[in-house]
Amino acid sequence: MSTCAMPQPLAHPSGIIVVGTGLAGLSTATQLTTHNVPVILLERAERPGGNSIKASSGINGAGTKFQTVPDSAEEFYDDTVRSAGKPFATAANVERERRERLIHTVTRNSKGAVDWLSDEIGVDLSKVAQLGGHSKPRTHRGEKGKPPGAAIIGSLLDKLKSNPFVDMRMKSRVTKVLKEAQEVVGVEYIDSDEKTQSLRGPVIFASGGFAGDVRGMVAQYRPDLAGLPSTNEAREGSQPLLAEVGAGLIDMDHIQIHPTGFLDAKDTSAAVKFLAAEALRGEGGILLLDNGARFVNELETREHVTDAILKSATKLDTDLRQWDVTLLLDEGAASALDTHMQFYLWKGLIQKTTLGELGKSTLETVQQYADIMAGKQQDPYGRTAFGNWTLSDPQPESVAYVGKVTPVLHFTMGGVLFNEQGQVLDQTWTPIRGLWAAGEVTGGLHGQNRLGGSSLLECAVFGRIVGDQVAAFYNQHYVSDSGH
Repeated sequence: MSTCAMPQPLAHPSGIIVVGTGLAGLSTATQLTTHNVPVILLERAERPGGNSIKASSGINGAGTKFQTVPDSAEEFYDDTVRSAGKPFATAANVERERRERLIHTVTRNSKGAVDWLSDEIGVDLSKVAQLGGHSKPRTHRGEKGKPPGAAIIGSLLDKLKSNPFVDMRMKSRVTKVLKEAQEVVGVEYIDSDEKTQSLRGPVIFASGGFAGDVRGMVAQYRPDLAGLPSTNEAREGSQPLLAEVGAGLIDMDHIQIHPTGFLDAKDTSAAVKFLAAEALRGEGGILLLDNGARFVNELETREHVTDAILKSATKLDTDLRQWDVTLLLDEGAASALDTHMQFYLWKGLIQKTTLGELGKSTLETVQQYADIMAGKQQDPYGRTAFGNWTLSDPQPESVAYVGKVTPVLHFTMGGVLFNEQGQVLDQTWTPIRGLWAAGEVTGGLHGQNRLGGSSLLECAVFGRIVGDQVAAFYNQHYVSDSGH
């Protein structure tokens, strides 16, 4: 949107307002600071990081220096379109083109995002795995140390905390978006002392999704998902606040169920679950029914694997809707995920055992899987990538790592309409002046299913794009025009 024919400049700006401190918010803020503009970060929680800090599988990148298998942005684009499914395939021409631009933006900028985090932010992303729905290994994480979400968030926070242009305010919940003469000019929020405050300036929402709002927005858009546990804390989404100032909403009924959230034996009825990272399957792990049999290609899309669990697995008799599925790894797959495994074993979410202790049927299934991996037979479910699984001759004494998992609400593909510049759009797809968004709060990118590793990616890509866009807007509209 052109910034030439403008209303009068707004007096006394507080700074550029970023709502949320997950990866989208921190990427945006980091990029804004390169332009030496004041940034105010508002976070409703007590600590920064959002759900991004819990991300455990990695960030996607096509054509990066860390990949050993040839890959391209075009192949990544094709995988994303295939994953997006019906909302993309059935979209009318104009809407389809808008979705195509969003996907192109993410996939073409994926290499740059990984380079940025690795080279400029200093995050180790040298380990690459293949996750479900991907045709190539392209999901990056560190060789050792913290899981990728915590490593990325921690590194960005370290840079921002010492930056004089950044003011980070915790326990600050935005309650209203301020709009004057068709332009968003700030927000109202309740601060840590429960007092209402207001800020003036351009606004960027990076406040995440609503998969934890089970009794609210999930019930509103997908009442059929009632009773499922979630990986997210119970909190409302920001989409209604944005709709109040004219933002259009899209794909709100497309809520991703991740196939593997851990069932903690100490608290099977916990409504919030630890995610069993998709990397556990990407590095070779398999899923078993209660009779010890495999039933699905574990590297299919999350939607496909979840559907297979709901159709094939035994439903548990608990207060929540949960199913009896076992995740099993050999020592090779487990060693490739050393940091993850140490945490899961410490929490009691995974146990070390032997195939003999798991029973004859499980031993037979693992033998068949080893034969498939060795090329002695084809997988009836179509799996062709086996990560770091090394067990070729399973015996009763062979070590195995197992954990109970069940499908969990995880991610909302729907959200506010936005374009490839990160501008929030109204229902006619016209940009709302003064308002941008990045990350899970937005909709239209992923369609009906998000690929693992693309959540962190979209946050980094659109966060940086929005940072550049809003810095230019701020300098022209709030600084230069007003003579500040």
